[in-house]
Amino acid sequence: MKIIRVVISILVAAAVPLFLMMSVIQLLFTAPMLSIEYNLPNFPEDPYGFSKEDRLHWANISLKYITGNEELSYLSEQQLAGGEPLYNERELSHMWDVQRLFQLMVRVWIGLTIFLIAAGVLAWRLKWLPAYWKAISTGGFITLGLIGLILVGVFAGFSGLFTGFHRLFFSGDSWLFYYDDSLIRLFPLKFWQDGFTAMGILTGILGLAAALLPGRWSRT
Repeated sequence: MKIIRVVISILVAAAVPLFLMMSVIQLLFTAPMLSIEYNLPNFPEDPYGFSKEDRLHWANISLKYITGNEELSYLSEQQLAGGEPLYNERELSHMWDVQRLFQLMVRVWIGLTIFLIAAGVLAWRLKWLPAYWKAISTGGFITLGLIGLILVGVFAGFSGLFTGFHRLFFSGDSWLFYYDDSLIRLFPLKFWQDGFTAMGILTGILGLAAALLPGRWSRT
């Protein structure tokens, strides 16, 4: 039983950073977060003509596609004021990839949630709660380390971090676009830099809470 307890503790500690990070990412992929970002005073204007209202409109439609179960036709049928499509074929292909990645992340997050709850119940039933809380705390400290590395990457050279992220999760050059493509106009580099920073800060706060709050239980 001791070996099982150790294995579960290791898995719990490893699951915590992923669970916290994925929780925050889902929070950021919401309409209120889009509104906050586009209303920041230093957010760059679109040199090709999208107003703030245009950006919010089209970004929310894009968000609905990514986070929902909409077919790709939902995006391909969207047209700008002049009658031209919102996204070209290359952009649509990338959005399809993004939707698949986001939906996979949600499924993994649900699995992690179930696992952490089940592990907690098992620890309670077998009187392993101190070990469980210690594993949660360890996961919190691991989270802080990972987030520290991400934030260093954001401030030291975000372009490199952004490129590395896309090369890891997307094949080929499907994520490269022209500056006048709608995807770049709606979601410029500043959008993603702010997003990575917000994800890091919020996840770091949750990681700190996970690292410190269970301490008194892990010592009982």
